[in-house]
Amino acid sequence: MTTAPTHDPVQQRVVRTLAGTQVLGGVGLSAGVAVGALLAEDVSGSAQFAGLGGTFQVLGAALIAIPMSRVMAAHGRRPGLVLGYVLAATGAIGLITAGVIRNFPLLLVASVLFGGATASNSQARYAGADLAHPQHRARDLSIVVWATTIGSVVGPNLVGPSAPFARALGLPLLTGPFLFSLLGLLLAIAVLLWRLRPDPLIEARQRRVADGDDSGATHGSVTRGLRVAAGIPNARLGILTLALGHVVMVSVMVMTPLHMNHGGADLEVIGFVISIHILGMFAFSPLTGLAVDRFGGRAVAVLGSATLSAAALLASASPEGESWTLLLGLFLLGLGWSCTLVAGSTLLTAAVPADERPGAQGASDLLMGLMAAGGGALAGVIVHQVSFEALALGALGVAISIGLAAALSSTQNAAAPVDS
Repeated sequence: MTTAPTHDPVQQRVVRTLAGTQVLGGVGLSAGVAVGALLAEDVSGSAQFAGLGGTFQVLGAALIAIPMSRVMAAHGRRPGLVLGYVLAATGAIGLITAGVIRNFPLLLVASVLFGGATASNSQARYAGADLAHPQHRARDLSIVVWATTIGSVVGPNLVGPSAPFARALGLPLLTGPFLFSLLGLLLAIAVLLWRLRPDPLIEARQRRVADGDDSGATHGSVTRGLRVAAGIPNARLGILTLALGHVVMVSVMVMTPLHMNHGGADLEVIGFVISIHILGMFAFSPLTGLAVDRFGGRAVAVLGSATLSAAALLASASPEGESWTLLLGLFLLGLGWSCTLVAGSTLLTAAVPADERPGAQGASDLLMGLMAAGGGALAGVIVHQVSFEALALGALGVAISIGLAAALSSTQNAAAPVDS
């Protein structure tokens, strides 16, 4: 069997293309994140339901991962990623409409569809690893994650500039950012259709056939993928790291704009804090990828656990409104999530056979979304009934459990950092 080259021109083109779509998709997704809870509170008329918009978006990302995995297994990464962005663009239109007619059920349905952007952005990292050399799998995966930095940091800062556009169109101010979301998503679709050629998953499959290493049809069933991953220690740890890290990040992040708004913070300040959080999520992912390639996924999962724990402690000590503790806490929340995302994704991808990866990767994103959706829904109730501090302290307990799982899990395959 031949060895894949370290510098593969096809892989380089794939990574560059995916990086471009991540920039656009990041703008599309994050432009609405900063005001999602505020729009839900405004339309519903109750702070208790403010977290449901973000929760249904996360739930949508989880559910959309199911058909995406099947489409990818049958037809490749490109149509699967396009499917997610098309659904998200439809959701953006629905969110704008819900804000105009003040219809909360429509807002929730549109939020589910808008979750397609998260699903596509998330699955793109796996597309970046399809053709990667094993020694650089985490690096290539993390470069795709890193590209989201540009769009995701710009997106929340479009909250203020979106106001004149919303006024000019006679729209509620809180729906303005979704205009930028729609534009970013449509551009991401265009780039995928134009540039993602050859399709990395199909190309990887053809290379396996040429090398005589094809083990059969590629499987896209998330139930099958979950069963496969459950039988492999490193894959199990990868999914657990992804799911719990996502719960911590989402539950604290979705309620932060509300926590700041109740203390009198301006929309521009809220947007800035969210952009710093997203900077932490994506900007340092190449370093995280290098660390995973060098030291292994388990070690970086422990590091992510410690970082998320520090973030939760800082958030718990933050008063309503503006504070340096919340700003730093949200940055570390993003950084810790980056560690768990890259470490967990690499652990899973390296451990699972190539023909089972679409299903297993879809299963991981499904579990991430379902658990985070539950966490987001519970977050709104906790903040309404108790406090933001109580929510952050609950997130601290989950963050600590990630480190314990990584430290105490089976060390099978851990001696080879590339596969761990």
